[in-house]
Order: sequence, then C-alpha cells, then structure tokens
Amino acid sequence: MISIDSGALCLLVDPAAGGSVAALEWRGLPLLRRQRAPGVLNSGCFPLVPFSNRIARSTFRFGGRNIALPPNHPDNPDEPAMHGLGWREAWTVADRQDDRLHLSLAMDAGAWPWAFTAEQTFVLDGDSARFTLAITNRADTPMPAGLGFHPFFPRTPLTRLNALHRGEWQVDARRLPTVLDLRADAIDWWHGQAAASRTVDTVYEQRRGPISILWPEQRLGLTMTPDDDLSCTVVYVPPDSDFLCAEPVSHMTDSLNRAGTGTGMRVLAPGERWQVAIGLTPFNML
Repeated sequence: MISIDSGALCLLVDPAAGGSVAALEWRGLPLLRRQRAPGVLNSGCFPLVPFSNRIARSTFRFGGRNIALPPNHPDNPDEPAMHGLGWREAWTVADRQDDRLHLSLAMDAGAWPWAFTAEQTFVLDGDSARFTLAITNRADTPMPAGLGFHPFFPRTPLTRLNALHRGEWQVDARRLPTVLDLRADAIDWWHGQAAASRTVDTVYEQRRGPISILWPEQRLGLTMTPDDDLSCTVVYVPPDSDFLCAEPVSHMTDSLNRAGTGTGMRVLAPGERWQVAIGLTPFNML
C-alpha cells in the first residue's frame, strides 16, 4: 500500500491489487469505500482498461478475427470477460511524491491480441483529487480501446446520486443492454430520490455536466467531473448493500459486439496514446 496526501486529502493505493484505490479520505471522512478485506473487488476504485463492463459470451469480432477472452471474475466463473485486464494485474510504481503517484502496466499480446501499456496518475491538490488513466497501443495493428474508472461510494439510506443523462439502457437477465430509453434532454433518472430507491445495474449515455454524490447525514458532498471522453456512466445500486457505483466510462456495455449502436469504443492506431481523467472535489453541504 502506498499513501499520499495533500493535508486535507489522503489517498491509499494498492499497486499489486489491480492498481486499485484502497481509501480516499477528506478530513477523515471517506469519499470512497474503505477497503476492509483483501482483493480488488473490496477496493474503493479500480481502473477499467482496455474496456468497460461485460463482453457478451466473452467473444467479439474485430479486424476480420474472432476474439475469445477468458472469463476473469475472481468470484463468479459464470460471468463473461469484464472490466478489462488492468484490474487483475499488478501495476508498477513509476514515480512517487508526497502528493502524487504514477503507476504503469505493460501487457503483452495474449488472449487480448494486442500489446499495450497503461498508466495511472493520482494527484492531490489541496481539497481536490485527479485520477488519470492512459493507454498506448504497442501492437502493429489497430486496437479497440475503452477506458473508465470503477469507484465504489459509501451508501446510506439517504445517499443521493445526482447526474444528468439523456439515455438509460434497459438490460436483460445477463445485465447486457437491450433497448435504449433516450430522452430529448438529459434528466435525473432518480428524480431527486435516494440512490437506494432504485435497484440498478446498467449504463447511461450522453451525460451532461458533473456527477455528485451526497451524504445528507454528514452534510457532505462530492463532485466528480469526468472528461468529455467519459460520456457514459455505469451505475450499480445493488439491494441491501452499503455502497453504490457510478462509473465514468467511454463506451456502452458490450460495445465490441454492437457496431453502430450507442456509444462505441475507440480504435487506436499503432503507437497511439489516449488519456482520460476524473476530478474529485468534496464539499460541505449547507
């Protein structure tokens, strides 16, 4: 575990567990779920690279080839390949200072048939944190790529998720998108109600503005500002749990199997680098 701080903010990162965040606290208050047991699925946040969420049947076709990926969920072998590759790998510390940390991950071609390098940078500046994720295609052929962040936020019965999106994907029993409910304008799909008022595991499209998490009991709020490239948000609000996930991502779920539908993944040329980031700024609610 590696700790950095800015005085007001303290960040704890576990490079060996998928380059995940074990804790992010502001003046002693948790902004992300504190890791309470070993393993990346118990963390506060982990990177999504080179794709987000699930790939149906763990297979897709790209560049005239059929690609089959091994399922990679550590606790459920029935789940398809999901969340990319980076979260199951140990990252290397490239640079560390008192208020910033740079991690890297070099992946050779294998089941994912393109070599790539991923980088994460965590920077704390006073009361604000910035998480950056980058990918470089090291293969000699074009590579599909998606990026995102998978934060877990503490949840109480009153916790609210404030975010505006134009579209919500309906999902099937496998939690794969089926039909897009697209509105003329971006709306709050919770209509101001507590996050726990809906059980949700889906992806939203065409976000407008930042995402806010509010904890009224503590008069605490957090503004998450994703880059424009992270225009989708995967939201996971399971029943009877103490967390919610609002994941800024670059593409819809199962994009690799849905050419021409919704928000797709990028295609990176050999040697091309792509970077995205989120800003996290806590505030006191009035």
